[in-house]
Amino acid sequence: MKQQTLVLIKPDGLVKSLTGNILTRLSETKLEIIAAKIVKVSPELAREHYQNLAEQPFFEELINYLQGNLHARRKVLAMVYWGEDAITKVRDLAGATNPEEAEPTSIRGAYGRITSKGVYENVIHASSNEKEAEREIKLWFEPEEIILDVYPSQTKTLSIAKRVWA
Repeated sequence: MKQQTLVLIKPDGLVKSLTGNILTRLSETKLEIIAAKIVKVSPELAREHYQNLAEQPFFEELINYLQGNLHARRKVLAMVYWGEDAITKVRDLAGATNPEEAEPTSIRGAYGRITSKGVYENVIHASSNEKEAEREIKLWFEPEEIILDVYPSQTKTLSIAKRVWA
């Protein structure tokens, strides 16, 4: 079954210059990148992304981590991968969330670590299931930023203020 999944290369992956290594590993899946962008993560975006962990004692540290406040890179590389069994393929390659439990050959096993404060710096995010993939993709991307119509969309006339080039 063809499906899409959100993949984030997190700030620790960027600061360690692991982007090429991670993309090379992800290419093993034979999936297609259908959207990609560098994002400066706002506190609101980070909180919405990790909403399911809001009650955890490490939540604020996790928000700081995703925003890049723990690193010299205050950005992430957000991508949508698409193809046959995309979620399972990417999650298998990413490895367990806890880098110490991840297979050494997985991305997280090879490049992740746990900080002294207990934050999992696991360099990559991959959607856990189809419902989460849809929620996350719609959170990180607008329909026109994705080259395939993966979810229904509509055209609306909006009157909004937007930053434009001078």
